[in-house]
Amino acid sequence: MEAQVIFGISFVVIFFVSGAKPATFTLNNNCPFTVWPGILTSSGPQLSTTGFELASKVPFILDVPATWSGRLWARTQCTNDNGKFQCATGDCASGQVSCGGAGGIPPASLAEFTLAANNGQDFYDISLVDGFNLPLSIAPQGGSRGCTPVSCTANVNAVCPQELQVKGSDGGVVACQSACLAFNQSQYCCTGAFSTPDTCPPTNYSNIFKSQCPQAYSYAYDDKSGLVTCTGGANYLITFCP
Repeated sequence: MEAQVIFGISFVVIFFVSGAKPATFTLNNNCPFTVWPGILTSSGPQLSTTGFELASKVPFILDVPATWSGRLWARTQCTNDNGKFQCATGDCASGQVSCGGAGGIPPASLAEFTLAANNGQDFYDISLVDGFNLPLSIAPQGGSRGCTPVSCTANVNAVCPQELQVKGSDGGVVACQSACLAFNQSQYCCTGAFSTPDTCPPTNYSNIFKSQCPQAYSYAYDDKSGLVTCTGGANYLITFCP
């Protein structure tokens, strides 16, 4: 996924067809603590929520239009002090539980989707291009072709190099930045002279993410193993801490 593009799958052309069957996203929180999912729409109608509280082991079902593109992530260690809502990771800086059209502040593990109309070909991936905060999985339910589950089950925070670590108030590592985010250098961000797949290969830092989560995007041009397709109008199970 190119670092300059908010959604690495945004090159997919989306056809808006009236009457197309919507998809169902079921969000599961298998973490032993509450998370606050955030949702950002890139293309298509806004969903019924842009952020909410998700207790451990309590699923949340969300209807998603058949022609929709966007991303989901989990916010962690959130508080609401003096009426201002904020989170240690994935915060969308809205000051509220709802993100209201704002994206999550990296680093955060992302589930990204482009859904097609009329049981067409969906595209989805897990992205660690901007870093990691929680393990994550996507499992299609139904569909007729492709439809491979993808997951990042490892705790990347446990092996995160010190120079990429984001620490919480207790001193523990709560997230792991990408090298692009940490150093803002072209060779890590795939920009400038490094803006093509040939000039921006994996780095020692992106390889750390890849070794822990082989099915996830680890850097901008990780398309060969990162992007997955599903044809046939599947629903999707998204699990935090699978």
